[in-house]
Amino acid sequence: MDFDLNNEQRMYHDAVRDFCEKELAPYAAEVDHAGQLRWEAIKKMPALGLTGLQVPEEYGGAAMDTVSAALALEEVARACGSTALSIAAHNGLGCFPIVKWGSKEQKEKYLPRLTSGEYLGALALTEPDAGSDLAGGVKTNAYQDGDTWVLNGHKAWITNPGYAPAIITLTRTDKEAGTRGFSMLLVEPDMAGVTVHPPEKKMGLKGSPTQQITYDNVRVPVQENTLGAIGRGFHQTMETLDGGRITIGAISIGIAQAAFEAAIQYAADRQAFGKPIAQHQAIQWMIADAALEIEAARLMVMRAAWLKDQGRPFVKEAAMGKLMASEVAERVCFNSIQIHGSYGYSQEFPVERMYRDQRLMTIGEGTSQIQRLVIARRVLEDAGLH
Repeated sequence: MDFDLNNEQRMYHDAVRDFCEKELAPYAAEVDHAGQLRWEAIKKMPALGLTGLQVPEEYGGAAMDTVSAALALEEVARACGSTALSIAAHNGLGCFPIVKWGSKEQKEKYLPRLTSGEYLGALALTEPDAGSDLAGGVKTNAYQDGDTWVLNGHKAWITNPGYAPAIITLTRTDKEAGTRGFSMLLVEPDMAGVTVHPPEKKMGLKGSPTQQITYDNVRVPVQENTLGAIGRGFHQTMETLDGGRITIGAISIGIAQAAFEAAIQYAADRQAFGKPIAQHQAIQWMIADAALEIEAARLMVMRAAWLKDQGRPFVKEAAMGKLMASEVAERVCFNSIQIHGSYGYSQEFPVERMYRDQRLMTIGEGTSQIQRLVIARRVLEDAGLH
């Protein structure tokens, strides 16, 4: 890290790296193979603030700035992609909405548990027929019956729902109000009618649970469990996703950095035509491209994080950073396998896992195609074209 960080940020980055190299990296292959997070490590994370990166200290959080949070998530991803995804979703999707829109009672009830290292937060947005088109595709709905919501619907591809004290659920509460007809509800997994299905069988990030959720006439208290104002759920979702793109960008960089380092080490050790393959121009060009692109992507993601910390507009920059970082991770991991040759295709070497893990990054928190739409619309708005 040689861009302009203050001393506190540098010290925090170094502490997180040391923790990840000891507690996560040696177990990353085991987490992937078993399909289970290493809770022994997660329970130690509160001491570094990793389970409450931007949660106020009064609720057990670390109250970090966005740059520090991005630095931390990059280091977690460099060590273990599965853990990084669950911790990023926990912080950005599970904690942030409660910090931002929760009542005093909701914060006191849920945030200390979320920062304790015993739980992980979850946000349920996506549905079988609603991904990029949340406004038009969400069918999960709730109607008021006295002082409760009656919630019905189905969510898909949700991270951490089985570990959450409350699953933040985007639902239609007024079918006639368009984007003003959504609300966020705090749905506890043990409420009658909630079914959290078994984890999906995935290509990568296997240790991070991705599950479907069914809501069957779930009765949710209106006063206690509506998060923020009724009818503001869609707008809350969009604001949450804007920040989430910074975290996905940081994870992408972390995975790319790990694959890059593995490729350099292998290229230095592997002999071909009488010398280490690192001395062959074809390999050097792949290494040069990776070094260039990782650094450029990191600067873009950190700029978006810095803008957010300054209270300045950052939506376009976050989309740019996420788009570039996720596509850089794809190229770097691909070329790392090329450098490893046949060994790169083997589970004996970590680049095989890294390639599988990074593949989600151009899909989650908005696909690359959606990022391009977000960027183009902002650029056209800035040019006065609506």
